[in-house]
Amino acid sequence: VQLQASGGGLVQAGGSLRLSCTASGLTIGHFVMGWFRQAPGKDREFVTAIRWDGIRTLYTDSVKGRFTISRDSAKNTVYLQMNSLKPEDTAVYYCAAELIGPWEIATMEKIASWSFWGQGTQVTVSS
Repeated sequence: VQLQASGGGLVQAGGSLRLSCTASGLTIGHFVMGWFRQAPGKDREFVTAIRWDGIRTLYTDSVKGRFTISRDSAKNTVYLQMNSLKPEDTAVYYCAAELIGPWEIATMEKIASWSFWGQGTQVTVSS
């Protein structure tokens, strides 16, 4: 299984970026897919997830109303649309696949709850 994340870059505060995570060796429609981020000197934190049916989503409070997770099953790709970006959103963003455990944020927040990880893409938001 490989998860290839892309789309990161440098953007001014208030701007937008769309991250992509393309999976190989895994069909995203069969698994929960998620995004995490890790800022310098901080732990990796959960951002959002989308269930295998593509209907249910879940977000951490700090990104609600600004970020949107979606997927394109035909392209086997998960997206993270990030709007109204803030300097505190600066981090390396990672996609993750296959949640082990129930659909609840307490499970999703744990790194060990996810089977597969992408390599990360850098997002930098300037003030």
